Amino acid sequence: MCGIAGYVGSKSAPELIINALKRLEYRGYDSSGICVNCGGKLVLTKKAGKISALEGILDYGSISECRAGVGHTRWATHGEPNDVNAHPHADCTGELVVVHNGIIENYRDLKDVLIKRGHIFKSETDTEVLAHLIEQYLADHTLPEAVIKCLSHVEGTYGLVVMHAKHPELLVAARKGSPLILGVGEGEMMVASDVSAVIDHTRNVIFLEDGEIVELRADGYRIYGQDMIGIAKAVESVDWDIASIGRHGFDHYMLKEIFEQPETIGNALRGRIMADQAMARLDGLRLTDEEIDGIRRIIFIACGTSWHAGLVAEYLIEEYARIPVEVEYASEFRYRKPVLQKGDIVITISQSGETADTLAALREAKAKGVRVLGITNVVGSTIARESDGGVYIYAGPEIGVASTKAFTSQLTVISLLTLFLARKRDMSFSEGTALVNDLLRLPELVKSVLSECEKVREIAAFYGSRNNFLYLGRGLNFPVALEGALKLKEISYIHAEGYPAAEMKHGPIALIDEEMPVVFIATRDEIYSKIVSNMQEVRARRGRIIAIATEGDMDIYKHADHVIFIPDIHRALVPILAVIPLQLLSYYVAVSRGCDVDQPRNLAKSVTVE
Repeated sequence: MCGIAGYVGSKSAPELIINALKRLEYRGYDSSGICVNCGGKLVLTKKAGKISALEGILDYGSISECRAGVGHTRWATHGEPNDVNAHPHADCTGELVVVHNGIIENYRDLKDVLIKRGHIFKSETDTEVLAHLIEQYLADHTLPEAVIKCLSHVEGTYGLVVMHAKHPELLVAARKGSPLILGVGEGEMMVASDVSAVIDHTRNVIFLEDGEIVELRADGYRIYGQDMIGIAKAVESVDWDIASIGRHGFDHYMLKEIFEQPETIGNALRGRIMADQAMARLDGLRLTDEEIDGIRRIIFIACGTSWHAGLVAEYLIEEYARIPVEVEYASEFRYRKPVLQKGDIVITISQSGETADTLAALREAKAKGVRVLGITNVVGSTIARESDGGVYIYAGPEIGVASTKAFTSQLTVISLLTLFLARKRDMSFSEGTALVNDLLRLPELVKSVLSECEKVREIAAFYGSRNNFLYLGRGLNFPVALEGALKLKEISYIHAEGYPAAEMKHGPIALIDEEMPVVFIATRDEIYSKIVSNMQEVRARRGRIIAIATEGDMDIYKHADHVIFIPDIHRALVPILAVIPLQLLSYYVAVSRGCDVDQPRNLAKSVTVE
């Protein structure tokens, strides 16, 4: 969740850290804080609210010459979002501060012991125990040793950075379960929760693994384990373009990212289609033909929007590759004692590659001896590193908290995976060619869907004041209904539910009246007549209908109050096109209600705590 940043070098630390925190604000924005070391004196400033509130009280003039510091933007877990609970947290002396992402599960026990030893706590957070526990060991140990001693008592997860007034040239960072990367510059070092925070200073990064600790100085770094034995790690170069992180004239990141989808889908397809063989190339899977033939079952594991992508995968792979598929919530998977057997393959889906529940499920599956693959966006993420193979979606940085382009890129990769597996099984060349041809058309077809944005805006203006929405779809369009409802909930705070259309009669129909907008994903397919029947049931109860329909379907006007058309395309790819009007609808509704689209309340982009 939370975003953390640290800097040591020759430049102005406050400016660099604040800019880094702005890049990390999508991880949490309940409060923020910064502490800089000015020649052996710590200057700590923190504030509830977004980083703009922190900037409003920050005295840049007095601290601009400080060359080391740490910062934090918070998503609250323990303790309400206020000034006191904001990070960084200090020890009793005020000479040591800690910023932390994660959860210290045994903090109450540690806090009780520390209070008995005379430590005075100021906040309600779990993080503050780290500062006091490190302080406890500093009398007899160096700062890195004290951090290691502290962490030996900690149960839970952490990405943390520690700074001490008496060591203005030094930061100490550690990771277990929460992501941390080093940015390796010339005469400067940075540490942060993800690449976006360092990319405008250096493209050279090191991804820390669980259990690793690092000392950062302006002239270099040292990485080691809790046994103090040094660890050699490769410096990797990231290819993200800093320009891609800006809004480029769009009012919000979310809208920009919606309109980037022709490009990002193209990126997901690039180099992966062998048209002459009607085949997909997915070398990252690292699966032999023998292993593919031996697949007994595929289990997709994910959370939120990525879970919806997994549901689409279930429909596609079972239909076209004839392989049994299950889709699991990552948060439930490892707690229900799952049965995994030879021939099972687990595929995790995560935009960030750092989702805590998904990582835990991945590790549970690996411990049971099955092959684990990953579908993720972030190169070098923990899921990417710990998986046996996988596929990057290449959506680029996604800053808006509500996922859009990452979802359609996930669906694109899942379509490629379906083609790959189906052609390895019994999909004919002609069937494969039909799918390939429409995959190649996808970016242009997405552009045509986006050209309908003004129509969607008008519909959003009409319904923006409603308090409840219902989204309905059948077959492949059912996950699209779920995703549409989720998007509306996330950014407009309107209660919305997604259902299989036939299930409407088993409860939700009781809610339908003239105040209830019902969104139908009603594209032409073999069960089109069934969805029309469901629409008629809604009309009979005076429900207002918004339909996502196939281009050229004029009959749909008999059943719907508003229609948004998408191009006719191979049925396997319909979800990719159908979800885009729903993304736009949620966006324009949220804007009409004055909501904070990019940073909706209570949410964070990357959920790195359980």
